[in-house]
Amino acid sequence: MLAKVYSMAVLGIDAFLIGIEADLSEMLPGLTIVGLPDGAVRESRERVMSAIKNCGFEFPNRKVTINMAPADMKKEGSGYDLPIAIGLLMASEQVKNIPLEAYIVLGELSLDGTVKPVKGVLAMAIKAREMGIKKMVVPSENAMEASVAEGVKIYPVHTLSEALEFFTGDSNIEPFTTDLSGLFNQARHYAIDFKDVKGQDHIKRALLVAAAGSHNILMVGPPGSGKTMLARRLPTILPDLSLDEALETTKIHSVAGLLDSNTPLLAIRPFRSPHHTISDAGLIGGGSYPRPGEVSLSHHGVLFLDELPEFSKNVLENLRQPLEDGKVTISRALMSLSYPARFMLAVALNPCPCGYYTDTRHKCSCKPEQIQKYMARISGPLLDRIDIHVEVPALTYDELSQKTSGQDSASLRKEVSRAREIQLSRFKSDRKLFCNAHMESRHIRKYCELNEDCQGLLKNAIEKLGLSARAYDRILKVARTVADIEGKEFIESAHISEAIQYRSLDRKLWMAN
Repeated sequence: MLAKVYSMAVLGIDAFLIGIEADLSEMLPGLTIVGLPDGAVRESRERVMSAIKNCGFEFPNRKVTINMAPADMKKEGSGYDLPIAIGLLMASEQVKNIPLEAYIVLGELSLDGTVKPVKGVLAMAIKAREMGIKKMVVPSENAMEASVAEGVKIYPVHTLSEALEFFTGDSNIEPFTTDLSGLFNQARHYAIDFKDVKGQDHIKRALLVAAAGSHNILMVGPPGSGKTMLARRLPTILPDLSLDEALETTKIHSVAGLLDSNTPLLAIRPFRSPHHTISDAGLIGGGSYPRPGEVSLSHHGVLFLDELPEFSKNVLENLRQPLEDGKVTISRALMSLSYPARFMLAVALNPCPCGYYTDTRHKCSCKPEQIQKYMARISGPLLDRIDIHVEVPALTYDELSQKTSGQDSASLRKEVSRAREIQLSRFKSDRKLFCNAHMESRHIRKYCELNEDCQGLLKNAIEKLGLSARAYDRILKVARTVADIEGKEFIESAHISEAIQYRSLDRKLWMAN
């Protein structure tokens, strides 16, 4: 007898339908799985066999063939155990033929028949909704995550026996429901705040400007000056995630298997800080069956690279595509996948190998050639994609001991949101442009017109301060953001002056010091 159960698989961050067919024939006993299964799928034979026996059923003593269609798409993972087991029991007529056409079935089986959670359930639930499939049977630990896709009835099961009783009508399972708006608003809370940071007012201002225009930012300073502490608070002043942004970000984390069962929806912007020993695949994504990397896990959030010169040069060069395109493409022999990767880049580094080149309280032990070699690890093309460079000095005792707190994240976030709204209104005719940092030359010429005073000031900066040619466009974009924060229609001299200050660590000037 032939039985068919529907499940789903994930390719990139999107899901596709899988038809799992089970057929029994009068041949030598054995089980064959076809349809490009990976090792985890092939091993399901042992898990399914033990689960069926431990739930009081018999494993068919005949030739069993499991076909997973479409046959030309690779299937990986252990999430097909439950539908395979149900298909086998239907094909062997140990349970009556039940109508499963309206259901998606997912779940890994342990040897005693317990249904265990799987990755990518949110992406599958969203795809099921798009396809008009209204019912899903999922592991109980995945129920909250799957219920985020409103419009699909989610039936949580704990064991194989419970799933079979539900399908045969011997027991009733109420669909799992979630108050999506309430969950979203409740989870929209950051555990850290900018008011915890003492001193460093000019760095806070630079981060405010960076957040308002989505500009990438570089911070250079001695150890202990607060670079990491400041960077960790950058997401707290970015505009709140919209529900669509939250769903897209959550899908990526679900596919990567990083979602907590108690946190089915990411309502705050992600902050990722990989170690400098990370590989190309870890940062960009990849593997024999590609998985999202840190740049995609940072989507709609902040990617922070501490001790930037310590990263492998090849790894850093791979950042150029996602910084430019807002996505990363991973090509393999059998497939090519694209993951979204629209993030803000924040980087931090010491001014020299020992870290004390700019610290007035510690003597630097590095030779000039060592400093030059250290800074040369950062390539020009990567540096060219960072709009704001600021120097973070060590804190004085008075700053450390002050009791008054600075501006909190909520008030800073309001300023950032107002500036972003101005930019969205300005760029409404260009659907691919959302903020000042993404402006190209034609946009800069259109939206960053300068009066004579501004032109003279910028000319003097480039000629007398030795700023590089690449700094010209960066200064104009940052000046446009400063004007937006202040609600000004046109760029003024004060805005240009502030933007120039954020290029004081331009590579040419830095090496001249």
